[in-house]
This record gives sequence, structure tokens and C-alpha cells, in this order.
Amino acid sequence: MKPLVYLLSGMFLTGPAVAQDYQVPLTEWGAPDFRAVWRYATLMPFERPLELGEKRNYSEDEVLAIEAAQHQRFDAANQSVQPDRDAPPVAESLPRVGNYDLFWRDEAQFIPTISGEYRTSAIIDPPDGRMPPLVPQFAEQLSALQAQQATQADRSSEGPEGRSLAERCLVSVGNLSGPVLTPFNYNSNLQIVQSPGYLVIIAEMVHDARVIRISDQRSPAAEVQRKWMGDSIGRWENDTLIVETRYFNLWHQFRGFPVDNLTVTETFRREGANKLVYGFTVNDPSVFTAEFSGEYPMSRLDTPLYEYACHEGNRAMVGILAGARRQEVETD
Repeated sequence: MKPLVYLLSGMFLTGPAVAQDYQVPLTEWGAPDFRAVWRYATLMPFERPLELGEKRNYSEDEVLAIEAAQHQRFDAANQSVQPDRDAPPVAESLPRVGNYDLFWRDEAQFIPTISGEYRTSAIIDPPDGRMPPLVPQFAEQLSALQAQQATQADRSSEGPEGRSLAERCLVSVGNLSGPVLTPFNYNSNLQIVQSPGYLVIIAEMVHDARVIRISDQRSPAAEVQRKWMGDSIGRWENDTLIVETRYFNLWHQFRGFPVDNLTVTETFRREGANKLVYGFTVNDPSVFTAEFSGEYPMSRLDTPLYEYACHEGNRAMVGILAGARRQEVETD
């Protein structure tokens, strides 16, 4: 989604004093109005670097240095390409398709504030900003599974089911659309649409749409249906929307972990005209020894969200499988 127009006016000055004076706009039916396109790319990592320990916030000088280093990297990457250059290195963060340079990616360049703080990580509880230790029994199962996977190819081309969910255009890459809305290298944008009794979060990547019903009652069919992004119900507490999501599709994952028993509680609150703060609490007693929580800042965009035309059965999938069949013929 390029180019992007950011509404950053006042973003870095939105401290507690300013936030207290802000009046949250309301919809025609009286609910807090979150309707907009929001960007949640940030230089802030999900987990805090180990060397920072329990350091929750950066100073302004530290943030300026981090952002300056990122801008220098962008400037270097945007230099004119020489035709006789060596091939670019393979990107570790993406499937083995060569490399996506900055023309294709839309990486973050800033660390927006949350309640006036420059956070060192999205996770703020526990105090070390890290995911808690794994349940011992699950850790043993995970080690055995990883050992088994190490001897196998990470993807199979026997049929479309062997490819990743994102390659099949079933869900977003990573966790862009959840569980836990998490930014990626590009397309870290979403649109919130509201109507009486419902709120819908539309992620740009793979155009995932999660329908949140404003209700205390969960559908009796939720546990059986297990939708891709789970079953979400929400309630308003003053100007904050609280969403509880359970029963994720069992093919889905949360940062590489199974979602069988996962519950994610999210909060959405406006901190200013151009900022939305997204909070999350992860609870899965079968995987983690404790629950953990964090927040991401979202910045309002003054631009529409265009269709990300990725559909199951797309032409790329035909090419992947056809190439695999050709390889089999040549091998035989």
C-alpha cells in the first residue's frame, strides 16, 4: 500500500496531559468511533531485547538515535542500483524467494509513543518484556516436534494443503490479522468498520476480516466452527472496547505455537484524533506458564485501504504445483 500519508501531527507530543483533554468521538448510535484506516508498523519489537532487562522505555535521545540509524539504512538501500552488482542476499525473514528490497517492503521508521512513553517492546508484562517460559511438558513436546521437522522440508508441494496458510491466501502472513495483531515487513495496515452491535477489523494483507459481535453471549457453534481468526465478542467499558477471542482454527498458529487452548483479550482505545492504542493479553495454560500482556500504537492514515488481491487457488499456487510435478518428471 504505497504511498502512505501519515497523520503524525501531535503524535510524539501526545502525553498523559494531552490525552486527558481529548474527547473521544462517538458514532451516530453513541459508541466510541474507531472508524478509520490505521497503521501499526513500528520499530518497537514484540519482545524486548535480552540486554535491556526490565528497561521499559527509551529516552528521547535513544529513540532519535535508533530512528536515525533506520533512516540511514533506508538511504543506503535506496541508492541507485548498479547493473553489475552481486546478487542480493537471501532474506532470513521471508520465504526463500531471493530478497524483497525496500521498494517492495514498507518497514517502520519510527517508534510512536504510548501514553507518552517510547516503549522498548510491545510486551510490558512480565516486566522483562518477554514471553513467559513454556510449560515443561509442552516444551518437551515442542522439542520433539522441532527435531522431527528439522529432518523434513518446511513445505510440501504434493498439493496445496502442503503450502503455508499465507501462500494459500487463507490468512495474513505472520500474525498481521491475529491472534494478536502484530506488524510485519509491509502492509501493516487495517481498517475498522462499525455498525450497531458489530465492529469489523479488516487487515490489508490477504484482506482478512474479523467480525466482532458486541455481546456477552458467544455463539454455541463457535467451538465447533473454529474460524480462522477465532470467535470474538466485545463489550464497551467507557471509551475502551474489550474483545475476548477463543476457538481459533487449529491450522492457525500464534508465533509458531498451537492455538487449541488460546484465549486472547484485546483492548482498543483512542489516545488522540490520530492515534489508537491496541492492547493484548495472551492466556494459554497448556503452552505458557503465565499470561502476558502488551500494547501497540496505531496511527491514523488519510488514505483508503486498497484490495490486497490474494485469493485461494491463485495463479501462483498453480505455478508452484506445476513446477513440482515438472521436477518429479525430470527426476524420474
